[in-house]
Amino acid sequence: MDQPVSAFDYQSHLDACARGERPALRALYDQEGARLLGVARRIVRDDALAEDIVHDAFIRIWTRAASFDPARGSARGWIYSITRNLALNHIRDGAREAPLDDAGAAVLHAQVAEVDDSLAGHGSARIHQCLGQLEPARRRCILHAYVDGCTHAEIAVLLGAPLGTVKAWIKRSLAALRECMG
Repeated sequence: MDQPVSAFDYQSHLDACARGERPALRALYDQEGARLLGVARRIVRDDALAEDIVHDAFIRIWTRAASFDPARGSARGWIYSITRNLALNHIRDGAREAPLDDAGAAVLHAQVAEVDDSLAGHGSARIHQCLGQLEPARRRCILHAYVDGCTHAEIAVLLGAPLGTVKAWIKRSLAALRECMG
């Protein structure tokens, strides 16, 4: 439940997140989620996208809570800056990215299916060999996407890379795997 800002101890909740205490993240979300959503909405002007940004922000808060330095500012300010920066990064990256329409999605799906079919017909040694030829970041993208089932946005957060870069890495890696697998 939402407490007055002055009564909520943001720093102790971040410290608890750094220790892996999930209830602390839930408390932070309950306290600030709606306001962070408002911040993201004002920047990106899209409700669904704002929700994705807040989701990504809380993943980043959870994974980077230990890096919070109270000497550099307040815990609440740190949480807001993460959300604001993710939203601004999306706006900046969106100018370089072309949206994937239904036809583009169908082509990408066909490419993935082709690689899946190719992988099914080969032994695991060949798959490992081809994966080993990929750059480490690109290999992690493929593994996160097709083994762990992560979305492109989740992979971007995990790798600390822009979403457009992750999409490009996955597309190029699928092409490289297709070529390697013959």
